Amino acid sequence: MTEARATRRGGAWITIIVGLGMSALVVTGCSAEAAATSVPTAFSFLSITETPVAKSTLIALSAGACRDQNAALPLTVVDEPQASYDHRLQQLADQNSLPSVFALGTTPTLAQDLTASGRLLNVGTALGDLGLTNEILPAAGQAITNVYGSVIGLPSELTVEGFCYNKKILADNGVTPPATWDELLSTAATVKSAGLTSFAAAGTDGRPLARLVGAFISRTVGPDAFAAVAAGKATLTDPEYVAGAQAIADLGDRGYFSPGLRAIDSAAAENTFLTGKAAFFYGDSQSLADFTDAAKAAIGSENVGFLPFPGIPGGAGSRTQIGAAVGVPLGMSAATYDSKTADWLSCIAQNYGNGALSSHGVLTGLTVHGNAPVTTLTAQVEGTIAASKTSVLPFDTLFSAQATSTSKTNAARLVTGAISPAEFMKRVQADLG
Repeated sequence: MTEARATRRGGAWITIIVGLGMSALVVTGCSAEAAATSVPTAFSFLSITETPVAKSTLIALSAGACRDQNAALPLTVVDEPQASYDHRLQQLADQNSLPSVFALGTTPTLAQDLTASGRLLNVGTALGDLGLTNEILPAAGQAITNVYGSVIGLPSELTVEGFCYNKKILADNGVTPPATWDELLSTAATVKSAGLTSFAAAGTDGRPLARLVGAFISRTVGPDAFAAVAAGKATLTDPEYVAGAQAIADLGDRGYFSPGLRAIDSAAAENTFLTGKAAFFYGDSQSLADFTDAAKAAIGSENVGFLPFPGIPGGAGSRTQIGAAVGVPLGMSAATYDSKTADWLSCIAQNYGNGALSSHGVLTGLTVHGNAPVTTLTAQVEGTIAASKTSVLPFDTLFSAQATSTSKTNAARLVTGAISPAEFMKRVQADLG
């Protein structure tokens, strides 16, 4: 049997599948290390050890919806630890031995290099040839394009950012879910007056706080705000960008976060929300594993709602544009792509979304067909994704590792008044590289 549990990695929430009992399912034969041929003898998959949802889902498909494809071209799986994954993938590429399908790597640069060398199949084009373009959700396709330039892989993961909110707290205080920034501020003031925390947040891991800054900027400057910074067409120290940091700092100045914020870790912040002590929690959709867990969500998952970052009148962005990331997409080898691997691609595109959601509660960027068993909260997040045609790069997606670290470590100082908004943005800009 499989068992899903939630764990944190780098401030995000990821679902880990344990107890797979998969030894009978991972067949032997041609591995991911075998030399590429024009006629592959296996549908080989190179998987990142620490993120096994894709592996688990493909194995299940091979015995279920894709059994015919598996009979024609058996699935084989090889694991590689995350620490050495990029090196191994590059090594296989240099040997012209890329597997049929593989996680694209932990940095966009590697995938871009594989594309430039002609080794990577353009999955978006291939799906178009198969008449399956619509199997990739528009928001997910846009998110991949934002990072890689085109849809070069399958979005086997999709995380969207937004506010989870306590329905009961809002109802008890006579307010409705806010659609605009001014409504959010008004609601936060009402909640504080009721003796509750408006926004549960962590100070020891400031990434969600920094992402709040980014979300505000995306609503005012527009969905291409951070692409412009990455291209050198704008800087984080420009007045309109600093204004975003100022807006989030103002939330802290008004006392809308928990007292002692800088000492609060992610688990404690989440618990504040799940035990009914805070009205809002800003995070991403991978938090759903915790928010739909009856053992953790004391308020009950039916009392948790989800809404995208609110709109800001006069801004160039829209609340229909969601902050979205696709994690590590699944790429395919151009050298081994033939009719049988095309059949596998068709089957994955049409069934992976259902498989990952039904078995693991994981949202992906692929269409879910029929009525997969989901909670009300998950269905609401799905609806938000489906309604969005444009995705927005989260604050630090295109940042260097140092700039990301700087934004995380200084975000709590920003909202507690220890540093000014201008200084916060100056520090992050200096480390962009």
